[in-house]
Amino acid sequence: MSGHTDRPLLFLDVDGPLLPFKARPAGWNHSSGSDVTWSLDGIGNPLLSRLDPDDGRRLLALGCQLVWATTWMAQANEVLSPRLGLPDLPVVEWPDADEDPAPRLHWKTEYLIRWAAGRPFVWLDDETTDADRRWVAAHHPTRALLRTVDPYVGLTEADLSAVRQWLVHGDEAA
Repeated sequence: MSGHTDRPLLFLDVDGPLLPFKARPAGWNHSSGSDVTWSLDGIGNPLLSRLDPDDGRRLLALGCQLVWATTWMAQANEVLSPRLGLPDLPVVEWPDADEDPAPRLHWKTEYLIRWAAGRPFVWLDDETTDADRRWVAAHHPTRALLRTVDPYVGLTEADLSAVRQWLVHGDEAA
């Protein structure tokens, strides 16, 4: 049986990928068709109504070790994990550093490379660019897939299909 360290990591951003910035189409009811509604009791984030609870099941089915890579930090476990049917996930703790990232790099890129510690990983975020891909390819000793999710649409089947293709074939072009 394989352990956590045998599986690729999947770094998961929240705002954009799981909580799209654009409202879902009129009449949208997440893909399971159930009438799940949540109270926003004290959460104060109106975007929570855009969360698709089926995303949790779809992400778990990938077989990666899921890791929150979001400014939500531990709140992702408190607020999102239960709504997505996920267990508590490891959380990337962003250091309080005054260092600026390398030019044109996303501010998370270097920290995620360190956190991955040489393990293969997927990073689902809405702000990654080709500069991040080039930097990761030059500074990370193994495979990595940086998949840019459309922040107005959120995580799609095409995004998940690209991850599955990469997991099976190691195809960076995914």
